[in-house]
Amino acid sequence: MGVERSLVGKTSKEFCGLPNETTTNSKSKKNRRRQRKQPMVQTLFETCREVFANAGTGFVPSPDDVVRLRSVLDNLIADDVGLSPDMPYFRATKNRRAPNITYLHLYECPKFSMGIFCLPPSGVLPLHNHPGMTVFSKLLFGTMHIKSYDWAVDAPNSTNSVAGTSRIQDEEVRLAKLQVDADFTAPNTSILYPAAGGNMHCFAAVTACAVLDVLGPPYSDPDGRHCTYYLEYPFDSFSVEGVAVAEDEKHSYAWLKERERPEDLTVVGAFYRGPKIVDS
Repeated sequence: MGVERSLVGKTSKEFCGLPNETTTNSKSKKNRRRQRKQPMVQTLFETCREVFANAGTGFVPSPDDVVRLRSVLDNLIADDVGLSPDMPYFRATKNRRAPNITYLHLYECPKFSMGIFCLPPSGVLPLHNHPGMTVFSKLLFGTMHIKSYDWAVDAPNSTNSVAGTSRIQDEEVRLAKLQVDADFTAPNTSILYPAAGGNMHCFAAVTACAVLDVLGPPYSDPDGRHCTYYLEYPFDSFSVEGVAVAEDEKHSYAWLKERERPEDLTVVGAFYRGPKIVDS
């Protein structure tokens, strides 16, 4: 899950200093330590800065760094970023159109980005990719249906297909392998990689949801990391010479076709009001 650069707001660099303590008794020391405890979102930022220090297209963190960053996300809760389910972003809409999705921009640099998607019930982020990127996603609250794919190994990169049971003809499609198709309830941390883990995914909010995304590196058109959306078709929709799948495995494959950004997808930027991130 990601957001195109045009939707990203400005990064806040404000910082509120802590009051000085002058007493030396035990209780004062405990209070001082508590006050000086670093916000979790700051810990997340500093960990990302280290993990993605050398990030570029196709970058995959080391196994130890994956564990380290995942551990930080596992311990991060909605309150750490100033969110709660009763905020306006998460209210259900009564009209029939697709509900707006709100994006809270936390931070972005050429190496990584951090942001939060706020989805009301029935909100959908359509099937899209993360080219050459490693993405950590933390479901902060709510229940979300996730469907994800990776490109099928040893299948043609793309082909002009011949229609099978579908009426669609002469479409350029590519075979993908289903990785996930299930509901997930918070708290949940997931990771996708440039060529594994479900690099192309769709998120559908069963209930109001908040998802914090860390992208390393972020989308960048000049660097070839453009967000592409897809339509999906069942395997039997097309017949392609040289491509065969066992009958009992056909449900695990689909043909994907590139599409324009869906017209009913509306992502609205909003100001992040959680603890400030200090980039020093």
